[in-house]
Amino acid sequence: MNNIYKKTVFGLSLAAFLVVTGCGSSSGNNAGGNSHGANANGESTDAKKVTLKFMTQSSPLAPTDPNEKLVFKRMEEKTGIHIDWTNYTNDVFAEKKNLALASGDLPDAIFDAGMSDYDLLKLAKDGTIIPLDDLVAKMPNLQKVLELKPQYKAMMTAPDGHIYSIPWIEELGSDKESIHEVNNIPWINKGWLDKLGLQMPTTTEELKQVLIAFKTKDPNGNGKADEIPMSFINSNGGNEDLGFLFGSFGRGINWDLTLVGDDGKVSFAASDDGYKKAVNYIHDLYKEGLLDNEFVTQDWNTYVAKGKEDVYGLYFTWDKANVTGLDSKFEPMPALAGPEGIKNVTRTNGMGFDRGRMVVTNADENLDATAKWMDQLYEPLQSVQDNWGTYGDDKQQNIFEFDAAKQMLKHLPLNGAAPGELRGKTSVGGPLAILDSYYGTVTTKPDDAAWRMDILKKVYVPDMKAEKTYPRVFFSIEELDRITAIETDLMPYVLRKRTEWIEKGTADKEWADYMKELDRLGLQDWLKIKQTGYDRNTLK
Repeated sequence: MNNIYKKTVFGLSLAAFLVVTGCGSSSGNNAGGNSHGANANGESTDAKKVTLKFMTQSSPLAPTDPNEKLVFKRMEEKTGIHIDWTNYTNDVFAEKKNLALASGDLPDAIFDAGMSDYDLLKLAKDGTIIPLDDLVAKMPNLQKVLELKPQYKAMMTAPDGHIYSIPWIEELGSDKESIHEVNNIPWINKGWLDKLGLQMPTTTEELKQVLIAFKTKDPNGNGKADEIPMSFINSNGGNEDLGFLFGSFGRGINWDLTLVGDDGKVSFAASDDGYKKAVNYIHDLYKEGLLDNEFVTQDWNTYVAKGKEDVYGLYFTWDKANVTGLDSKFEPMPALAGPEGIKNVTRTNGMGFDRGRMVVTNADENLDATAKWMDQLYEPLQSVQDNWGTYGDDKQQNIFEFDAAKQMLKHLPLNGAAPGELRGKTSVGGPLAILDSYYGTVTTKPDDAAWRMDILKKVYVPDMKAEKTYPRVFFSIEELDRITAIETDLMPYVLRKRTEWIEKGTADKEWADYMKELDRLGLQDWLKIKQTGYDRNTLK
């Protein structure tokens, strides 16, 4: 789940979505939806199989050849289309993709493309990728999604009125109860609290005292002073950042530092006076030796490795299962009241929508076949498997079991497996659509998602003060040029100063100069563009 990095409610019947082909195929498939040119068994009746060349990315845990994944094997049977994949692991995909685009040695399409809005508009302008308007019109499964949820059609459409990519859509709750509303949950070691006779902290001062106890009283009981009272990965509001704590001092921060007031006014989170107060508090913790010594330099792998060693007192992440394990004695710490009594959970601007999941290049000479294959991705049962993994795999742990009578995929227990790792092996990502109405009809809600949503509803939603978030605006290329130019300098500067202030405690002394530098780096232009985009979006 990333963030990634994800909000609408849907109450219509799913009956119109369920066009399922019946019994199994040679690989045991009887889930995956309607196919073009298929017989009653869901098998292709095409006399000659079409081959398309696609580029993609995958987890290092997944097969190097995507066609070895059961999801894609079944896709090929249903569509009669063979994909000749060029596959790269996630860590090198962006570089390899850019090299291919620059060289002109293009695949027919790029799947799980990771295209930014700027990428889409630039590549469309130079003709590298083609408009998909006509193809989308030939995709009945996608059309059903867009008819029922027209907001996604608007979000797919570029400022020039064209569609250049097809999206990933994952609905899991809506508004404040969306799974995406908090990305960096603070997980506190309840086992250590109990051992030391401490209560769950309710204020920032109580948290400080708890962290001091974690540092000095050997709660892991090994006789060594190896406890790390609080760990995080230093970033501007990422999943493992300590930005959650900033809500105790004001409006808080989120991953893109973009806040929207209830009056619709856009502001920059790192220029708020409460931001400075929060940094001063973190410096106080730093002085006491309560922060991980590696908070500036550690990466995800280091962070997770230490999470397995029983040394963390408090850390931040999306789901503890991926760091300390689902059965670990960590519990979500509620929002804390700050020195002025402020208690606020800052909402992210995340939602389950990613515009640039698949693009088609000018090299593609079989657009009808491409549209046919892409449309299969939006068949409900297919989308569920693309997103999470599949069933009936006799070589590894399965995500689902398939109920043939109900034509429904039911999540199996994770049995202690890290959900991110398990799904990385079998899911395929890319474009898809999972709507809230699918739960209970097409599939069950993943246990980890249901559990996380329950945590948000009970622990964090009551303290969410903001009524508005920043929408997924599709800016023009001119606006994106300016935003990118500004953020290239602005965001690193903000993080550098925050890090310095945490370590040196000079935020108050340097604040006025900091604010002047933000303006010099283009903050006022950034705010103007962001506000214009917000206003334009709300008028749609």
